[in-house]
Amino acid sequence: MSLDVPTAVIDAAQRREMDDEQFVAVVRDSLPYAWTVVSAAAADRTDRPDAAFGEHEVPPPSEAERGQLLRALASNAIRGALERHFGVVLAFQNCHRVAAFAPAAVDSEIYREFISPRGQVLNQTPELRDC
Repeated sequence: MSLDVPTAVIDAAQRREMDDEQFVAVVRDSLPYAWTVVSAAAADRTDRPDAAFGEHEVPPPSEAERGQLLRALASNAIRGALERHFGVVLAFQNCHRVAAFAPAAVDSEIYREFISPRGQVLNQTPELRDC
């Protein structure tokens, strides 16, 4: 899944005038499912300030949506822009579990557990093997 980048944004990038706001708009418009997932995780984090993190745990409805999510979270540029935009640090276990941590929580035990090999293994189920 490639990004659909308007000519004006390409021109701005060539002139070194592109900013995060423009890039985030491209991501939002090009990867709407991924945007929805990250937005939901970030909103869950905001809505529950006492929680260690917000999350989204719904499997994608199709391979196209799964591809969007993988594209967004595998790209350093896209993931970084989303983290800056939402003010969170994203953690990703598989195609249905995305977490949004407050930046201050990155040094916490719960964050380290979430991103650990143990956390990954405990989040696997037979029906999610293709994620």
